[in-house]
Parts: sequence; C-alpha cells; structure tokens
Amino acid sequence: MRQIALDTETTGINTSDGHRVIEIGCVEMDNRRITGREYHCYLNPGREVDEGATRVHGLTLDDLRDKPVFEDVADEFMKFIADSELIIHNAKFDVGFLDNELQLMTHKKKSIENHALVLDTLAMARGMHPGKKNSLDALCNRYLIDRSGRQVHGALIDADLLAKVYLAMTGGQETLNLVEKNLNQGNDEKIIKTDLNLSQVYRKAGTSELEAHEEFLDKMTNGSGCLWREKP
Repeated sequence: MRQIALDTETTGINTSDGHRVIEIGCVEMDNRRITGREYHCYLNPGREVDEGATRVHGLTLDDLRDKPVFEDVADEFMKFIADSELIIHNAKFDVGFLDNELQLMTHKKKSIENHALVLDTLAMARGMHPGKKNSLDALCNRYLIDRSGRQVHGALIDADLLAKVYLAMTGGQETLNLVEKNLNQGNDEKIIKTDLNLSQVYRKAGTSELEAHEEFLDKMTNGSGCLWREKP
C-alpha cells in the first residue's frame, strides 16, 4: 500500500483569518518502507506571516516572495498524492488548510479527501496512549526517534519524523529492528527504540510479551474483530 506522510506550515492558525499554506512536505512509504521519494515546496502566501508562526517555522514573507503560489503547484502536488493514504498528525488542521487552498483556486475537486485517503495519527496516538502527551515531539521521544537535526519546524523534516513515528506506532518496517523496553523513570510508559540494524534476531515471545501483544491488538481494534486473531 502506498502511504504518504504529509505536513504543512502556514502563516497562522485559522483559515477564517485569511491564513495560507506556505510549505508542503511529503515522504512516501510503499509497503511500509520509506522509499526516498519526497515532495516539497515553499509557497508565496501573498500576505504577512504571523510572528507566532515565524517563531515556530522560521519563515517570513520576505523568504517567500519569489516562491510559486499554490495554484502553480497544485497539479504536481495532487499527482504525487493521488491514490495514496495520507498520514497526517492532527489531520483536521492540515486538511483544512489544503482544502482552503483548493477552494480559493476553484479546483473542481475542492477537498483533499477527493484525492487521497486520510489517516490522523493524533487520533491514533490518543487511542494508544490515553492521558499522555501525543504531540509529534512527544511521540518522537516515546519511540526514540532522533529529531536532533531539527532546529525549527519544517514541513519536510516533520513529515520524515512522522513517517518514522507512524511505522514505530504500527509495528515498524522490515529494515528496522524495533526493541520495546520499560524505562524506570517513575512512570509506566513504554518506550520503543528504533535501531537501524539490518540483521534480524528471532526469539520466542514470553508470556508477558504475548499479553502485551493482545493488549496492543485491543487498542488498535477498539474491541472489534481482528484478522490476526482469526484461526486458519
């Protein structure tokens, strides 16, 4: 299945205040493997960037004056995401802004969900880790995803982090050896360590691991049927 981790940066918080998309970043996954194919662009919003937003992503209107407008890149962007599942953290925000851009250019398909499926990893994380912080930063910390190279938020950087977080949350990818351990830090939160080691080590699961696996399936399926539990 082709999936795309997607993130945007914007001039502010609300489209109702006239705020616009200024950066789009996409990282492709195919059959749960990060392929190396990416889509990235900066956009001229035609308006000032809020100071609060600039503190987050570091971009100002002066940085963007020579960039294309959304309408100029829309076809290329839609072609990249076509027939995929978009993996987005807090999808309501990003989808809302992208839908607004489509509507402003009077695109014949005015919703991003007319072009691709959408999966919200924030909703998924809240179901898996109730009562915990579930921001992208918090999930990177929980799953030990290295974000040391990120000085400010950027759409492509965050899309790459999100792809790795999503794979860790849903069971890893073939080239990743996922090691689960408990850290004795005064809480019972589980930490997932992602180690880029191509050698595979197999061992029989213990009783506690089997119980943890069943608990994980319960969280993923919310009590509904699960193919992994069906006997041949």
